[in-house]
Formats: sequence, C-alpha cells, structure tokens
Amino acid sequence: MGYEAYLLDIEGTTTPAGYVYDVLFPFARTHLSDYLDRHTKGASLSAVLAEAFSGLEAEYAADAEKGLEPPFWPSHPDPKGAEQYLLWQMDRDRKSTPLKTIQGQIWELGYRDGRLKGEIYPDVDPAIRRWHAAGAKVCIYSSGSAQSQRLLFAHLTDGDLTMFLSGYFDTSVGPKRDPMSYRAIAANLGIHPKRILFLSDTLREVEAAQQAGLASRQVVREAMQVIEADVITSFNDLE
Repeated sequence: MGYEAYLLDIEGTTTPAGYVYDVLFPFARTHLSDYLDRHTKGASLSAVLAEAFSGLEAEYAADAEKGLEPPFWPSHPDPKGAEQYLLWQMDRDRKSTPLKTIQGQIWELGYRDGRLKGEIYPDVDPAIRRWHAAGAKVCIYSSGSAQSQRLLFAHLTDGDLTMFLSGYFDTSVGPKRDPMSYRAIAANLGIHPKRILFLSDTLREVEAAQQAGLASRQVVREAMQVIEADVITSFNDLE
C-alpha cells in the first residue's frame, strides 16, 4: 500500500554512513577555523550565526553545570574559543542544532565550489521519483541541518533531486528518538501519522516513530541490530 508521505533519514538510509563520517565531518573540521575567522569579524554577526552562537552559549552553560568540563567559551564571539568548543562537540558526535547549523554553512561552501558532491545509494533516486510521481510527499528528517540536507540532494553526482522533495526537518523539530518529534512532523505536513512511512537505519528512531503512530521500517544497509520484522535492505523492497 502506498503512503501519502515518505519520511527519510539520511545517514545509513539514503546515504552511506562513510560519506558522512569520512567526507562531510572531516571537511567541516578542516575548514572550521577559517570559517570562524572570516565570519566573526566586524561589529555584528549574520542572523544565522548569531542564533547559532546564542544556542552554543546555552549548551556550554549546561555542559559546564553538568561537570563535563567543556573548553572555555568566551562571553563574545571569539573565533578561537568557539572553535575549541565546537571541536569538543564534534569529538562527541553531538546532535547539537547550533553545531549542525555551522557545519551546514561550511558544507555549503564546499558544495557551491564543487569540492563536495552528495552521495546516495543507487535505489534512492528512482524510489524518490516513483513516490513523487504517485502524488506522495517525500521529506527528509535528519540530525544534520535542513540547509545541509538540501545541499546534499541538490549537488548529487547524477543531478539535483530537490524538485522531488517536499520538506526538510532537523533537530529543531525535536530529537529523532522522541515520539513527539514525529507527531510534530505529521502535524506540519497535515497528514495522519499512519499515512506516513518513516525509513531509518536506526532502531530507536524506528521505534520512536512507531510510538507516534507512523508506519516505520528499518533499512538495513550494513550489519547492525535489527527489528524481528519489517526490515528492508533496499527502497526497491517498497512499492
């Protein structure tokens, strides 16, 4: 049975995890210092970066209160202080919305000048086109920023798929392992949860979506823990 909407995770689901960990993350890490140097000069920050810095300050305060001993965070946007705290977050693979925003800004530079090309599994492109042609909405939900999601699908080796995508959701809607996040997405789309199919390689995300009433299947691309049923290995397994 077809669905009114298909909600897709990225890492390990539409895109090899190796691309994220071996290409995107190192690129952001390598170019972080230069990005901060160039974008924190002057009397004011861009609205996007100012919001990210405000969020980072709040996260730093919470980390310090928990006794996690994060690197010193300055009271003003000092690039070196920000860099050390962001690298500390990267080392812990934090699903931080401000961190993901800044990573997305850096990746945008790489996509725009051709140093980065998006990567997806071979079965993803035809499936997205097939679902779109059938009148369904195809949306993305990833811990990476909505901006970085658009960039990936706009700069694929074989072309731009964004014309077939109807929405992009990131951690600003809520954590991916929280059922409330999926309820919020369903409300945003105006579609009953049971008419949305969520696809992810991560078991706890699949379970959270199921608790929210979404149809949900785990995508097994590599060896990992799986649910006893409703597992697929390719989008070709779906109608």
